[in-house]
Amino acid sequence: MSTRAQAGTVPVIVISGHLGAGKTSLLNHLLREPGARLGVVINDFGAINVDAGLVTGQVDEAATISGGCLCCLPDSGGLDDALEQLSQPRLRMDAILVEASGAADPIALTRIIRFCDVPGVRHGGLIEVVDAVEHFSTVDVEEEPPSRYAAATLVVIGKTDLLPEGEREEVTARIRERVRMRNPRAQIVVADRGGIDPRLAFDASAEEDPVDELPIAELLREAAGAHEHRHAASAAVELPDAVAPGALAALLKDPPAGAYRMKGRVRVRGPRSEQAYVVHVVGSMVHVARLRQSPEPGELVAIGMDLDVGDAERRLRELADSAPAAPDPQGLLRLQRLEGLSG
Repeated sequence: MSTRAQAGTVPVIVISGHLGAGKTSLLNHLLREPGARLGVVINDFGAINVDAGLVTGQVDEAATISGGCLCCLPDSGGLDDALEQLSQPRLRMDAILVEASGAADPIALTRIIRFCDVPGVRHGGLIEVVDAVEHFSTVDVEEEPPSRYAAATLVVIGKTDLLPEGEREEVTARIRERVRMRNPRAQIVVADRGGIDPRLAFDASAEEDPVDELPIAELLREAAGAHEHRHAASAAVELPDAVAPGALAALLKDPPAGAYRMKGRVRVRGPRSEQAYVVHVVGSMVHVARLRQSPEPGELVAIGMDLDVGDAERRLRELADSAPAAPDPQGLLRLQRLEGLSG
């Protein structure tokens, strides 16, 4: 299910982390996903955008912002311009990836994206990359975990292979503990060289690279060789009938155990006729938007590294079986409130 085609907006995913944490490796890994049409915004603190030269992969469009961190740009104008350029419908982007400067404040950057003036985009999550080696050398002198963890929807712990073998498990557990102190709902993944399942970030429009473009991503995948990553689990349900709006709102606010993303097209019963919505959940963020055309049938998918598939299938099936015998005005109001908060 193409995010762009169904939602009418392009998700903007931020990749943040301190200098040298492994943000560019993660970005390059995501860019090698077959069939994905991705826009990239790269920011570097300085007059010359050094990071732009390190990025490889199939980049349909790229925009660079130099001379300051994104959260310090006057009125976020530079970022707004880049997002407006990349979200043009003709580009058919699946997602826009923003690699933030190591000096950027992820909390401020999240706020900028959520309240930006570009109508064709929505906040699609913030991936915080943590350098396990750096954390290993500094954690004992830090009294409080950094506040930046609070903005993350997904935390990727990297460079664990560079730790002393006997220390890896302990350091990883300590990082998880400190992240949870700031952000109990963040999903945490240990990754080798940025190798996360791309489905945690975006949906590719196709399974293979576009035939009308140079096979850059394919060549880079071959050059990189086999680079496995742990695959996310998923559960899905087909929704042939309209469901209770209150049941949908409740599921979006309280997803199945271990679900990091949920996505789908759903019909609900209104007071006079059915109404159709496209829904997205990323971490604790919920996005609900009205669909002009009713899906036949609808569907809902849950994705997560530690997804309890049995629980997810049960919860999704309960939603599918929730078709109300009578209108549910209070449930519809709760769903519409989520729509209003989605912007």
